[in-house]
Amino acid sequence: MPPDFLTADFLVAMGAAVAAGLMRGFAGFGSAMVTAPVFAILFGPVETVAVIILMEIVVTVQLMPGILGDVEWRFVGPMAAAALFMPLGIWLLVSMDPGLMARAMAAIVVAFAVVLMTGWRYRGERRPLPTMVVGAVSGVMVAATTLGIPPVMLYMLSGRDTAVRNRANVIGFFAITLTVLIALMSATGMMSWDAVWRAAMLMPGFMLTTWIGGRLFRQSSEHLYRRVALVFLLGVGIFGLLR
Repeated sequence: MPPDFLTADFLVAMGAAVAAGLMRGFAGFGSAMVTAPVFAILFGPVETVAVIILMEIVVTVQLMPGILGDVEWRFVGPMAAAALFMPLGIWLLVSMDPGLMARAMAAIVVAFAVVLMTGWRYRGERRPLPTMVVGAVSGVMVAATTLGIPPVMLYMLSGRDTAVRNRANVIGFFAITLTVLIALMSATGMMSWDAVWRAAMLMPGFMLTTWIGGRLFRQSSEHLYRRVALVFLLGVGIFGLLR
C-alpha cells in the first residue's frame, strides 16, 4: 500500500523538492543538500537516501541530453571510480552516526569554499590519482548521507573549466554513481516501496523546477554561476556545522 501523502509532512517535503529542483537545474548539483535535512526528519535516514537517489536519477536522465557534448569523460570516468567505495558508504549508513560524518564533511566544505571565494584556483593538471581520491570520498558520502557532491564540486570549481563544463561534468558524474547506488540499494533490500511511492509523488514538482533552473542557467554568466555555486556550498557547510 502506498503511504498517506495528503499530510502536512508531505507538503513540506514537496516544498523542499520544488526548491531543490531550481538549484539542480541551474548548477547541476545541490538538490540533495536542500532535501536531505528535511527528508531525514520526515522519513528517517535510510529511506531519505532511497527517495533522494530515485528522484536524482530521473532528473539526471532529464538533463543528460543537453550536456552530453560538454562532458569531459576522461575526467569524469576516473572520478566515478567512486562507485567502488559505495558499499562502504552503505555500511556506514546502517551502522554509524550519519550526523557525525555530515558535520565532518561540512567543516571541509566551509574551509574549501572560503578559500575558493578569495579567487584562488588550481592551475596545474588534475591528475588521475587525486581525481579518484576525490571521487572515492564522494562515493562513500553519497551512499551514507546523499551529501557527497561538495568535494567533487569544490574540486571542479578549483580548476579552470568553464561553468558549462563543470555543470556537465557533475551531471555526468551523477549519472554513473546514482545508477550504481540504486543497484546496490536494491540488491541489499534497502529500496522500499514506500520510498518508490514517495519519490514518484514528489517527482512532478521536482522535474518542473529542474527544467526552470536549466533555463535560468542558459541566461546566466560565468561569474554568476561560480558565485551561486560557492555561496550555496558555503551555506550548506555552515548549516551542516550548526544543525
